[in-house]
Amino acid sequence: MDPAPETQNSTQPRVLTSLSARLLILTISFVMLAEFLIWAPSVSRFRKTYLEEHVVRAHLATLALDAMPDSAVNRNLSDVLLTHTLAYGIVLNGPKRRVLMLSREMPPAVDLTVDLRKGAFPSWIFDAVETMTMDDNRILRVIGMSPQSPEVTVEVIMDEAPMREAMLAYSQRILNLSLVISFFTAGLVYLSLRWLMVLPMQRIAANIQSFRQAPEDATREIRPSDRRDEIGVTERELAKMQDELRQALQQKTRLATLGAAVAKVNHDLRNSLATAVLAFDRLANIDDPEVKRVLPRLYNAVDRAVNLCSQTLNFTSEGALRLSPSRFHLQELIAEAASAFRDADDQGRTIRIDNRIPFECDLIGDRTQVFRVFENLIKNAREAGADTVTISVQEGSDKLAIAIIDDGSGFDDRARAKLFEPFAGSFKEGGAGLGLVIARDIVKAHGGDIELCEDGSSGARFEITLPRRDA
Repeated sequence: MDPAPETQNSTQPRVLTSLSARLLILTISFVMLAEFLIWAPSVSRFRKTYLEEHVVRAHLATLALDAMPDSAVNRNLSDVLLTHTLAYGIVLNGPKRRVLMLSREMPPAVDLTVDLRKGAFPSWIFDAVETMTMDDNRILRVIGMSPQSPEVTVEVIMDEAPMREAMLAYSQRILNLSLVISFFTAGLVYLSLRWLMVLPMQRIAANIQSFRQAPEDATREIRPSDRRDEIGVTERELAKMQDELRQALQQKTRLATLGAAVAKVNHDLRNSLATAVLAFDRLANIDDPEVKRVLPRLYNAVDRAVNLCSQTLNFTSEGALRLSPSRFHLQELIAEAASAFRDADDQGRTIRIDNRIPFECDLIGDRTQVFRVFENLIKNAREAGADTVTISVQEGSDKLAIAIIDDGSGFDDRARAKLFEPFAGSFKEGGAGLGLVIARDIVKAHGGDIELCEDGSSGARFEITLPRRDA
Protein backbone atom coordinates (compact mmCIF):
# COMPACT_ATOMS: atom_id res chain seq x y z
CA MET A 1 0.00 0.00 0.00
CA ASP A 2 1.34 3.40 -0.96
CA PRO A 3 1.16 5.76 2.04
CA ALA A 4 2.07 8.84 0.02
CA PRO A 5 -1.48 10.17 -0.62
CA GLU A 6 -2.46 9.77 3.03
CA THR A 7 0.72 11.53 4.13
CA GLN A 8 0.12 14.41 1.76
CA ASN A 9 -3.48 14.86 2.88
CA SER A 10 -2.51 14.75 6.55
CA THR A 11 0.02 17.53 6.10
CA GLN A 12 -2.31 19.84 4.18
CA PRO A 13 -3.71 22.53 6.53
CA ARG A 14 -7.43 22.93 6.90
CA VAL A 15 -9.18 25.99 5.51
CA LEU A 16 -9.55 27.81 8.82
CA THR A 17 -6.02 26.93 9.97
CA SER A 18 -4.29 27.77 6.71
CA LEU A 19 -1.97 30.73 6.47
CA SER A 20 -4.30 32.46 4.00
CA ALA A 21 -7.29 32.25 6.33
CA ARG A 22 -5.26 33.47 9.29
CA LEU A 23 -3.99 36.44 7.30
CA LEU A 24 -7.54 37.31 6.25
CA ILE A 25 -8.90 37.06 9.81
CA LEU A 26 -6.02 39.05 11.27
CA THR A 27 -6.37 41.78 8.66
CA ILE A 28 -10.12 42.15 9.31
CA SER A 29 -9.51 42.15 13.07
CA PHE A 30 -6.81 44.80 12.88
CA VAL A 31 -8.86 47.05 10.61
CA MET A 32 -11.88 46.71 12.90
CA LEU A 33 -9.67 47.53 15.88
CA ALA A 34 -8.43 50.64 14.09
CA GLU A 35 -12.02 51.61 13.27
CA PHE A 36 -12.99 51.17 16.92
CA LEU A 37 -10.19 53.48 17.95
CA ILE A 38 -11.60 55.99 15.47
CA TRP A 39 -15.25 55.42 16.55
CA ALA A 40 -14.69 56.07 20.27
CA PRO A 41 -13.56 59.73 19.92
CA SER A 42 -15.96 60.25 17.01
CA VAL A 43 -19.07 59.22 18.92
CA SER A 44 -17.98 61.28 21.94
CA ARG A 45 -17.55 64.28 19.63
CA PHE A 46 -20.97 63.56 18.13
CA ARG A 47 -22.55 63.63 21.63
CA LYS A 48 -20.87 66.90 22.54
CA THR A 49 -21.86 68.51 19.24
CA TYR A 50 -25.44 67.30 19.73
CA LEU A 51 -25.63 68.97 23.13
CA GLU A 52 -23.97 72.17 21.88
CA GLU A 53 -26.51 72.41 19.05
CA HIS A 54 -29.36 72.16 21.56
CA VAL A 55 -27.78 74.91 23.63
CA VAL A 56 -27.62 77.13 20.52
CA ARG A 57 -31.26 76.36 19.68
CA ALA A 58 -32.30 77.14 23.23
CA HIS A 59 -30.48 80.48 23.10
CA LEU A 60 -32.19 81.40 19.85
CA ALA A 61 -35.55 80.44 21.36
CA THR A 62 -35.01 82.79 24.31
CA LEU A 63 -34.10 85.61 21.97
CA ALA A 64 -37.29 85.08 19.97
CA LEU A 65 -39.40 85.00 23.10
CA ASP A 66 -37.72 88.09 24.54
CA ALA A 67 -38.54 90.06 21.39
CA MET A 68 -42.33 89.58 21.81
CA PRO A 69 -44.11 92.40 23.77
CA ASP A 70 -47.32 90.56 24.72
CA SER A 71 -46.87 88.22 27.66
CA ALA A 72 -49.91 86.07 26.71
CA VAL A 73 -48.50 85.53 23.29
CA ASN A 74 -45.13 84.86 24.91
CA ARG A 75 -46.57 81.96 26.87
CA ASN A 76 -48.02 80.28 23.82
CA LEU A 77 -44.83 80.96 21.86
CA SER A 78 -42.81 79.56 24.73
CA ASP A 79 -44.59 76.22 24.51
CA VAL A 80 -44.04 76.09 20.74
CA LEU A 81 -40.37 76.95 21.04
CA LEU A 82 -39.80 74.38 23.79
CA THR A 83 -41.50 71.73 21.65
CA HIS A 84 -39.29 72.49 18.66
CA THR A 85 -36.12 72.54 20.77
CA LEU A 86 -37.10 69.22 22.46
CA ALA A 87 -36.62 70.82 25.87
CA TYR A 88 -38.63 70.98 29.08
CA GLY A 89 -37.12 74.23 30.15
CA ILE A 90 -34.58 76.88 29.15
CA VAL A 91 -32.80 79.30 31.46
CA LEU A 92 -30.73 82.21 30.13
CA ASN A 93 -28.41 83.75 32.75
CA GLY A 94 -26.69 87.01 31.93
CA PRO A 95 -25.02 89.78 33.89
CA LYS A 96 -28.03 92.11 33.45
CA ARG A 97 -31.02 89.84 32.84
CA ARG A 98 -32.42 86.36 33.37
CA VAL A 99 -34.88 84.66 31.02
CA LEU A 100 -36.81 81.58 32.16
CA MET A 101 -38.83 79.31 29.86
CA LEU A 102 -40.61 76.34 31.47
CA SER A 103 -42.91 73.73 30.03
CA ARG A 104 -46.31 73.03 31.59
CA GLU A 105 -45.19 69.38 32.07
CA MET A 106 -41.85 69.62 33.81
CA PRO A 107 -40.13 66.36 34.94
CA PRO A 108 -40.03 65.72 38.66
CA ALA A 109 -36.21 65.77 38.93
CA VAL A 110 -33.00 66.09 36.94
CA ASP A 111 -30.93 62.86 36.73
CA LEU A 112 -27.66 64.23 35.37
CA THR A 113 -26.02 67.63 34.92
CA VAL A 114 -23.74 68.04 31.89
CA ASP A 115 -21.51 71.12 31.92
CA LEU A 116 -20.13 71.70 28.43
CA ARG A 117 -17.64 74.20 29.83
CA LYS A 118 -15.78 71.45 31.70
CA GLY A 119 -14.42 68.00 30.95
CA ALA A 120 -11.48 66.43 29.13
CA PHE A 121 -11.16 64.11 26.17
CA PRO A 122 -11.16 60.78 28.16
CA SER A 123 -14.16 61.85 30.23
CA TRP A 124 -16.16 62.70 27.08
CA ILE A 125 -15.46 59.21 25.72
CA PHE A 126 -16.53 57.63 29.00
CA ASP A 127 -19.74 59.71 29.10
CA ALA A 128 -20.57 58.74 25.50
CA VAL A 129 -20.15 55.03 26.23
CA GLU A 130 -22.25 55.42 29.39
CA THR A 131 -25.02 57.11 27.41
CA MET A 132 -25.13 54.35 24.81
CA THR A 133 -25.27 51.60 27.44
CA MET A 134 -28.19 53.12 29.37
CA ASP A 135 -31.61 51.47 29.00
CA ASP A 136 -33.81 54.06 30.70
CA ASN A 137 -34.37 57.64 29.71
CA ARG A 138 -32.61 60.21 31.88
CA ILE A 139 -33.40 63.89 32.32
CA LEU A 140 -30.33 66.02 31.52
CA ARG A 141 -29.50 69.53 32.65
CA VAL A 142 -27.11 70.85 30.02
CA ILE A 143 -25.12 74.01 30.76
CA GLY A 144 -23.29 75.83 27.99
CA MET A 145 -22.03 79.25 27.00
CA SER A 146 -23.91 81.59 24.75
CA PRO A 147 -22.58 81.60 21.18
CA GLN A 148 -22.75 85.43 21.26
CA SER A 149 -21.27 86.30 24.65
CA PRO A 150 -19.04 84.19 26.93
CA GLU A 151 -20.61 85.99 29.94
CA VAL A 152 -24.02 84.47 29.25
CA THR A 153 -24.80 80.83 30.11
CA VAL A 154 -27.66 78.75 28.81
CA GLU A 155 -29.25 75.87 30.72
CA VAL A 156 -31.44 73.31 28.96
CA ILE A 157 -33.59 70.60 30.56
CA MET A 158 -33.99 67.77 28.03
CA ASP A 159 -34.45 64.02 27.53
CA GLU A 160 -31.43 61.77 26.91
CA ALA A 161 -33.27 59.12 24.84
CA PRO A 162 -33.39 61.09 21.54
CA MET A 163 -29.68 61.77 21.81
CA ARG A 164 -28.95 58.09 22.47
CA GLU A 165 -30.97 57.08 19.40
CA ALA A 166 -29.04 59.59 17.29
CA MET A 167 -25.75 58.24 18.67
CA LEU A 168 -26.77 54.65 17.89
CA ALA A 169 -27.73 55.61 14.35
CA TYR A 170 -24.42 57.40 13.94
CA SER A 171 -22.54 54.33 15.28
CA GLN A 172 -24.44 52.07 12.89
CA ARG A 173 -23.30 54.20 9.95
CA ILE A 174 -19.70 54.02 11.18
CA LEU A 175 -20.00 50.26 11.62
CA ASN A 176 -21.31 49.77 8.11
CA LEU A 177 -18.52 51.90 6.70
CA SER A 178 -15.95 50.06 8.83
CA LEU A 179 -17.15 46.68 7.57
CA VAL A 180 -16.86 47.83 3.97
CA ILE A 181 -13.36 49.23 4.56
CA SER A 182 -12.31 46.14 6.52
CA PHE A 183 -13.37 43.61 3.92
CA PHE A 184 -12.05 45.71 1.06
CA THR A 185 -8.67 46.23 2.77
CA ALA A 186 -8.53 42.63 3.96
CA GLY A 187 -9.26 41.42 0.44
CA LEU A 188 -6.43 43.48 -1.03
CA VAL A 189 -3.99 42.43 1.71
CA TYR A 190 -5.10 38.81 1.38
CA LEU A 191 -4.57 38.72 -2.38
CA SER A 192 -1.23 40.52 -2.09
CA LEU A 193 0.13 38.28 0.66
CA ARG A 194 -1.19 35.17 -1.03
CA TRP A 195 0.64 36.14 -4.22
CA LEU A 196 3.83 37.21 -2.43
CA MET A 197 4.04 34.65 0.38
CA VAL A 198 1.38 31.96 0.58
CA LEU A 199 1.62 30.57 -2.94
CA PRO A 200 5.47 30.41 -2.85
CA MET A 201 5.32 28.75 0.60
CA GLN A 202 2.79 26.23 -0.69
CA ARG A 203 5.12 25.52 -3.58
CA ILE A 204 8.05 25.02 -1.20
CA ALA A 205 5.96 22.79 1.09
CA ALA A 206 4.76 20.67 -1.86
CA ASN A 207 8.35 20.31 -3.09
CA ILE A 208 9.54 19.22 0.37
CA GLN A 209 6.79 16.58 0.51
CA SER A 210 7.67 15.33 -2.95
CA PHE A 211 11.41 15.32 -2.20
CA ARG A 212 10.85 13.42 1.06
CA GLN A 213 9.19 10.57 -0.81
CA ALA A 214 12.18 10.09 -3.13
CA PRO A 215 15.19 12.15 -1.96
CA GLU A 216 17.54 10.46 -4.43
CA ASP A 217 15.44 11.58 -7.42
CA ALA A 218 17.22 14.62 -8.88
CA THR A 219 14.08 15.68 -10.79
CA ARG A 220 12.30 16.42 -7.50
CA GLU A 221 14.69 19.14 -6.42
CA ILE A 222 13.18 22.60 -6.24
CA ARG A 223 13.88 25.06 -9.03
CA PRO A 224 14.65 28.40 -7.36
CA SER A 225 13.04 31.54 -8.71
CA ASP A 226 14.79 34.86 -9.38
CA ARG A 227 13.34 36.54 -6.30
CA ARG A 228 15.79 38.52 -4.15
CA ASP A 229 13.73 38.54 -0.95
CA GLU A 230 13.54 36.02 1.91
CA ILE A 231 11.42 33.61 -0.15
CA GLY A 232 14.05 33.56 -2.90
CA VAL A 233 16.83 32.97 -0.36
CA THR A 234 14.81 30.10 1.14
CA GLU A 235 14.32 28.52 -2.28
CA ARG A 236 18.01 28.71 -3.15
CA GLU A 237 19.14 27.39 0.23
CA LEU A 238 16.59 24.57 0.00
CA ALA A 239 17.89 23.64 -3.45
CA LYS A 240 21.47 23.50 -2.11
CA MET A 241 20.39 21.43 0.88
CA GLN A 242 18.48 18.98 -1.30
CA ASP A 243 21.46 18.56 -3.62
CA GLU A 244 23.87 17.98 -0.74
CA LEU A 245 21.45 15.59 0.94
CA ARG A 246 20.95 13.62 -2.26
CA GLN A 247 24.70 13.26 -2.74
CA ALA A 248 25.15 12.25 0.91
CA LEU A 249 22.42 9.62 0.61
CA GLN A 250 23.98 8.24 -2.54
CA GLN A 251 27.37 8.04 -0.83
CA LYS A 252 25.90 6.37 2.25
CA THR A 253 24.03 3.92 0.03
CA ARG A 254 27.27 2.99 -1.69
CA LEU A 255 29.01 2.61 1.69
CA ALA A 256 26.16 0.46 2.97
CA THR A 257 26.39 -1.71 -0.11
CA LEU A 258 30.14 -1.93 0.35
CA GLY A 259 29.71 -2.87 4.00
CA ALA A 260 27.23 -5.59 3.15
CA ALA A 261 29.54 -6.95 0.47
CA VAL A 262 32.54 -6.88 2.80
CA ALA A 263 30.54 -8.67 5.50
CA LYS A 264 29.64 -11.43 3.04
CA VAL A 265 33.15 -12.04 1.75
CA ASN A 266 34.93 -11.41 5.05
CA HIS A 267 34.51 -14.97 6.34
CA ASP A 268 35.87 -16.60 3.19
CA LEU A 269 38.66 -14.05 2.92
CA ARG A 270 39.80 -14.63 6.48
CA ASN A 271 39.78 -18.38 5.89
CA SER A 272 41.93 -17.88 2.81
CA LEU A 273 44.31 -15.64 4.75
CA ALA A 274 44.44 -18.18 7.56
CA THR A 275 45.50 -20.78 5.02
CA ALA A 276 48.20 -18.43 3.81
CA VAL A 277 49.45 -18.00 7.41
CA LEU A 278 49.74 -21.80 7.75
CA ALA A 279 51.69 -21.87 4.51
CA PHE A 280 54.05 -19.20 5.91
CA ASP A 281 54.63 -21.35 8.97
CA ARG A 282 55.76 -24.20 6.72
CA LEU A 283 57.89 -21.86 4.66
CA ALA A 284 59.56 -20.67 7.83
CA ASN A 285 61.10 -24.16 8.21
CA ILE A 286 62.83 -23.92 4.80
CA ASP A 287 66.48 -23.10 5.19
CA ASP A 288 66.73 -20.75 2.24
CA PRO A 289 68.20 -17.23 2.64
CA GLU A 290 65.92 -15.74 -0.01
CA VAL A 291 62.81 -17.25 1.58
CA LYS A 292 63.84 -16.03 5.03
CA ARG A 293 64.38 -12.54 3.62
CA VAL A 294 61.00 -12.26 1.86
CA LEU A 295 58.88 -14.19 4.34
CA PRO A 296 58.56 -11.46 7.06
CA ARG A 297 57.30 -8.92 4.55
CA LEU A 298 54.73 -11.36 3.19
CA TYR A 299 53.64 -12.25 6.70
CA ASN A 300 53.20 -8.58 7.65
CA ALA A 301 51.18 -7.96 4.49
CA VAL A 302 48.84 -10.83 5.26
CA ASP A 303 48.54 -9.69 8.88
CA ARG A 304 47.56 -6.19 7.76
CA ALA A 305 44.96 -7.68 5.42
CA VAL A 306 43.42 -9.70 8.25
CA ASN A 307 43.38 -6.64 10.52
CA LEU A 308 41.77 -4.51 7.80
CA CYS A 309 39.02 -7.08 7.25
CA SER A 310 38.35 -7.30 10.99
CA GLN A 311 38.12 -3.51 11.38
CA THR A 312 35.79 -3.18 8.40
CA LEU A 313 33.52 -5.96 9.61
CA ASN A 314 33.33 -4.54 13.14
CA PHE A 315 32.53 -1.05 11.83
CA THR A 316 29.72 -2.22 9.53
CA SER A 317 28.15 -4.54 12.12
CA GLU A 318 28.29 -2.40 15.27
CA GLY A 319 25.17 -0.32 14.61
CA ALA A 320 24.07 2.41 16.98
CA LEU A 321 26.09 2.86 20.16
CA ARG A 322 24.44 1.79 23.41
CA LEU A 323 25.93 3.63 26.36
CA SER A 324 26.13 2.46 29.98
CA PRO A 325 27.00 5.66 31.87
CA SER A 326 28.88 5.62 35.17
CA ARG A 327 31.13 7.98 37.13
CA PHE A 328 34.88 7.38 36.83
CA HIS A 329 38.20 9.20 37.22
CA LEU A 330 39.44 10.42 33.86
CA GLN A 331 43.09 10.22 34.96
CA GLU A 332 42.80 6.51 35.77
CA LEU A 333 41.15 5.78 32.43
CA ILE A 334 43.91 7.54 30.46
CA ALA A 335 46.59 5.78 32.54
CA GLU A 336 44.96 2.46 31.69
CA ALA A 337 44.88 3.37 27.99
CA ALA A 338 48.57 4.40 28.15
CA SER A 339 49.55 1.07 29.73
CA ALA A 340 48.44 -0.71 26.58
CA PHE A 341 51.22 1.09 24.64
CA ARG A 342 54.16 0.53 26.98
CA ASP A 343 55.67 -2.17 24.76
CA ALA A 344 57.38 -1.34 21.50
CA ASP A 345 55.55 -1.83 18.21
CA ASP A 346 56.71 -3.94 15.25
CA GLN A 347 59.22 -1.23 14.27
CA GLY A 348 60.60 -1.05 17.81
CA ARG A 349 59.06 2.39 18.55
CA THR A 350 57.79 3.30 22.00
CA ILE A 351 55.58 6.21 23.03
CA ARG A 352 55.34 8.11 26.30
CA ILE A 353 52.02 9.41 27.64
CA ASP A 354 52.24 12.66 29.63
CA ASN A 355 49.05 12.43 31.68
CA ARG A 356 48.31 15.88 33.12
CA ILE A 357 44.73 15.15 34.14
CA PRO A 358 44.08 15.93 37.84
CA PHE A 359 42.97 12.95 39.88
CA GLU A 360 39.80 14.65 41.11
CA CYS A 361 38.55 15.22 37.53
CA ASP A 362 35.51 12.95 37.20
CA LEU A 363 33.44 12.17 34.14
CA ILE A 364 30.04 10.51 33.74
CA GLY A 365 29.89 8.37 30.62
CA ASP A 366 30.40 4.91 29.23
CA ARG A 367 33.88 4.05 30.51
CA THR A 368 34.50 1.32 27.94
CA GLN A 369 33.58 3.53 25.01
CA VAL A 370 35.57 6.54 26.28
CA PHE A 371 38.55 4.20 26.71
CA ARG A 372 38.27 3.34 22.99
CA VAL A 373 38.47 7.05 22.12
CA PHE A 374 41.83 7.60 23.85
CA GLU A 375 43.13 4.23 22.71
CA ASN A 376 42.48 5.11 19.07
CA LEU A 377 44.01 8.58 19.42
CA ILE A 378 47.17 7.26 21.08
CA LYS A 379 47.44 4.51 18.49
CA ASN A 380 47.16 7.04 15.65
CA ALA A 381 49.82 9.22 17.25
CA ARG A 382 52.24 6.27 17.55
CA GLU A 383 51.63 5.28 13.93
CA ALA A 384 52.36 8.91 12.95
CA GLY A 385 55.81 8.58 14.55
CA ALA A 386 55.06 10.47 17.79
CA ASP A 387 57.37 9.96 20.78
CA THR A 388 55.17 11.78 23.33
CA VAL A 389 51.47 12.37 23.73
CA THR A 390 50.43 15.07 26.20
CA ILE A 391 46.88 14.96 27.55
CA SER A 392 45.50 17.87 29.59
CA VAL A 393 42.09 19.22 30.53
CA GLN A 394 40.38 22.54 31.12
CA GLU A 395 37.39 22.24 33.44
CA GLY A 396 34.38 24.47 33.06
CA SER A 397 31.14 24.64 34.95
CA ASP A 398 29.26 22.69 32.31
CA LYS A 399 31.90 21.01 30.13
CA LEU A 400 35.37 19.50 29.93
CA ALA A 401 37.84 20.47 27.19
CA ILE A 402 40.42 17.69 26.83
CA ALA A 403 43.50 18.42 24.67
CA ILE A 404 45.51 15.55 23.12
CA ILE A 405 48.82 16.82 21.68
CA ASP A 406 51.43 14.64 19.97
CA ASP A 407 54.80 15.35 18.36
CA GLY A 408 54.32 13.10 15.34
CA SER A 409 54.36 13.91 11.65
CA GLY A 410 50.77 15.21 11.55
CA PHE A 411 48.42 14.68 8.63
CA ASP A 412 48.93 15.32 4.95
CA ASP A 413 46.46 17.41 2.96
CA ARG A 414 44.54 14.39 1.68
CA ALA A 415 44.04 12.88 5.13
CA ARG A 416 43.19 16.26 6.67
CA ALA A 417 40.44 16.91 4.10
CA LYS A 418 38.70 13.61 4.88
CA LEU A 419 39.80 13.14 8.47
CA PHE A 420 36.51 11.89 9.87
CA GLU A 421 35.24 10.02 6.81
CA PRO A 422 35.26 6.20 6.96
CA PHE A 423 37.58 4.41 4.54
CA ALA A 424 38.88 7.79 3.33
CA GLY A 425 40.86 9.45 6.13
CA SER A 426 43.64 6.91 6.65
CA PHE A 427 47.23 8.11 6.27
CA LYS A 428 48.77 4.68 6.83
CA GLU A 429 49.19 2.12 4.08
CA GLY A 430 46.65 -0.63 4.54
CA GLY A 431 44.62 1.33 7.09
CA ALA A 432 40.84 1.61 6.99
CA GLY A 433 40.67 5.14 8.38
CA LEU A 434 38.16 4.10 11.04
CA GLY A 435 39.96 5.08 14.27
CA LEU A 436 38.99 8.76 14.24
CA VAL A 437 35.55 7.96 12.84
CA ILE A 438 34.81 5.63 15.75
CA ALA A 439 36.22 8.15 18.23
CA ARG A 440 34.01 10.91 16.83
CA ASP A 441 30.89 8.71 16.95
CA ILE A 442 31.56 7.84 20.59
CA VAL A 443 32.16 11.47 21.59
CA LYS A 444 29.02 12.66 19.79
CA ALA A 445 27.00 9.89 21.45
CA HIS A 446 28.08 11.44 24.77
CA GLY A 447 26.83 14.86 23.64
CA GLY A 448 30.30 16.25 22.85
CA ASP A 449 32.53 16.84 19.86
CA ILE A 450 36.08 16.26 18.68
CA GLU A 451 38.08 18.38 16.27
CA LEU A 452 41.60 18.85 14.94
CA CYS A 453 42.66 22.26 16.29
CA GLU A 454 46.29 22.35 15.12
CA ASP A 455 48.23 20.30 12.60
CA GLY A 456 51.74 20.70 11.29
CA SER A 457 55.23 19.33 11.18
CA SER A 458 55.43 19.43 14.97
CA GLY A 459 52.45 17.12 15.41
CA ALA A 460 48.70 17.30 15.85
CA ARG A 461 46.40 18.70 18.53
CA PHE A 462 42.95 17.22 19.01
CA GLU A 463 40.42 18.72 21.40
CA ILE A 464 37.54 16.74 22.87
CA THR A 465 34.63 18.65 24.41
CA LEU A 466 32.38 16.67 26.74
CA PRO A 467 29.47 17.95 28.83
CA ARG A 468 29.55 17.57 32.60
CA ARG A 469 26.45 15.83 33.90
CA ASP A 470 25.22 14.96 37.35
CA ALA A 471 24.79 11.33 38.23
